[in-house]
Amino acid sequence: MGRPRELVPRHYVSIGGRGPEDVVADDRGRVLTGVEDGRILRLDGLADPGTARVEVLAETGGRPLGLELLPDGDLVVCDAERGLLRVGLGGRAAGSVDVLADSVSGEPLRGCSNVVALSDGSLCFTVFSRRHPLRHWMADLVEHSGTGRLLRLPPGGGNPEVLLEGLQFANGLAPSADESCLVVAETGARRLTRYRLTGPRAGTAEPLADGLPGMPDNIWRAGRSGPLWVALAAPPVPPLDLLHRTPHAVRRAAARAAAHASFRPTGYAGVLAVDDDGTTVHHLTRRRSGFRMVTSVCETGGHLVLGSLWERGIAVCETPLAK
Repeated sequence: MGRPRELVPRHYVSIGGRGPEDVVADDRGRVLTGVEDGRILRLDGLADPGTARVEVLAETGGRPLGLELLPDGDLVVCDAERGLLRVGLGGRAAGSVDVLADSVSGEPLRGCSNVVALSDGSLCFTVFSRRHPLRHWMADLVEHSGTGRLLRLPPGGGNPEVLLEGLQFANGLAPSADESCLVVAETGARRLTRYRLTGPRAGTAEPLADGLPGMPDNIWRAGRSGPLWVALAAPPVPPLDLLHRTPHAVRRAAARAAAHASFRPTGYAGVLAVDDDGTTVHHLTRRRSGFRMVTSVCETGGHLVLGSLWERGIAVCETPLAK
C-alpha cells in the first residue's frame, strides 16, 4: 500500500451546525451537507473562509446522513430516522421533502447511510444496522452485528429490494466506472466489498480491498473517471479486532456497555483513494489533527473537502498531485 503522505489542511469553515456527516459537490463547485438538527445546507465560496456562504435548503425532520445529487438537480437523502428522502432544490418544489421509502417488506427503514443513483433511474443505498440506532453506532461496531444491508429502489419507486445482507456496518457506496458493480464500505470490517450488478457473476460479492489502514466511511467519486475517495473515520483499533473474534454473547455484553459510554475521537484524520481494482492511489493521514473523525470527503475546486459526524464545520485540504 505504500507509506501514507501527509493530509495538509488549508482552512476550516464553520457551518453553524454539528455533524456534517456527508459532503458532496455539485457541478458549480458548491458543497452540500446535512447536519444533526435535520437541516440540509449548501456551502459556497469555500476557497476563502472569509467569503464562504452557508445556505439552508431544507429540513428533513430527522437526521440526514448520505447525500446524492440527481441529474435533474434534486437531492436524495439517507435519513437515519425517516428513511430515503427526496429534497427539491429548484423551481416551485424548492425545499420540499418527499419520502421515497420508509419500510422494507413491512419493516421500518431505519439506519439509512449512503445512496447512489444509477443511470437506469434506480437508487441503491445502504443500511448500517438493523439492530442499533445511530445514537448507538459504537455499540454496533463493538457487537459486530453483521446486520448491515445493501438495497435497491427501482425506477418509479416501490418496495426496496434487498441485494446483500450480513454486512458489517454498511456505510459508503459508489458505482464502478461502468456501473457493472457497486463498492460498499464495511466500516466494522475495515474493507471495501464489491457487489456485481451485471455479468455472469451478477448478484455475488467479494472483497475489493481488505485490511484497510482505517475504518472506511463514506465514498465519493467525481464523475466516472476519477478514483474512489474513501473517508477513514478512525485508525485501526487492535483491541476491537480481537473482540470481534470472541463469542457473540461476549460482544453483546460489551455492546451494552458501549451504548452508554462517552465517546471522543482521537486526533486522527485520514482519507484513501482507490481505483476500481482496489489499488490504492492516495493514502493521506494526519495524526495530530484538529479536525477529527472524518466521515466523508469530496474533491472540488482543486481541493479536498472533509465532513465529520463530530465537528461543527468542514475542513478544506490540499489535493495530492496525481501519480
